[in-house]
Amino acid sequence: MLEVPQGEVIVARDVVDFLRERPAWRLYMVSDVMSGLRESLDWQNTLSMRSAYESFFRETAWGAVFFATTYLHPMSAERMAQRLHALLRFWEPLQCARYLFKTPGDAHTLEDLMVASCDWAMDAWCPGEDAPVRERLSLAAERMARATREDCIEAIFREMPRALAHVGKLKHRDVVADPAFQRERLATLDPRAFERVSGALTGELISLLLDWDHELGLQ
Repeated sequence: MLEVPQGEVIVARDVVDFLRERPAWRLYMVSDVMSGLRESLDWQNTLSMRSAYESFFRETAWGAVFFATTYLHPMSAERMAQRLHALLRFWEPLQCARYLFKTPGDAHTLEDLMVASCDWAMDAWCPGEDAPVRERLSLAAERMARATREDCIEAIFREMPRALAHVGKLKHRDVVADPAFQRERLATLDPRAFERVSGALTGELISLLLDWDHELGLQ
């Protein structure tokens, strides 16, 4: 792995890369590597390959920050715990750089990057904690790693208000926003479906709300 000089800017997402003709540290291009690997397998049995690649690459500093800040499935509580633990192991060296994430020209510190990318995890898994970002991420990772199904449901409930605020138009908003309805529907999810939402990622919960709203419309 190449060392990045102190203060260098890392382009973490392609949406902020408007000067692609210029040399830059482009972390987001890991996705291109993964696409190439899937293509080399003719798109067959790619999930196991992707998991193996992630496990390998998370053992590097840049792999750790890539997978912690990029919303790649699965976003389960178990997988996110692994990703955050990997990031935390490389915290000191990763602090040397600055990161472009959402806004071109607005380079974040590592702490700011993690707030921008993982505020949902901290809010869902360690709400109300008045502590530095690193400590909150560590606490969130520990809780995710040992979470029971009920722990995950409680984290989902804490993140649901944000999901409801961003989901847009729902035909049956009053119903799907009811915690009793949500608990009932969460209880019916099979293990694989529940694992998908167990991390309480806002985007996954938005998809869940839309699915429930659609199902109600079919009744």
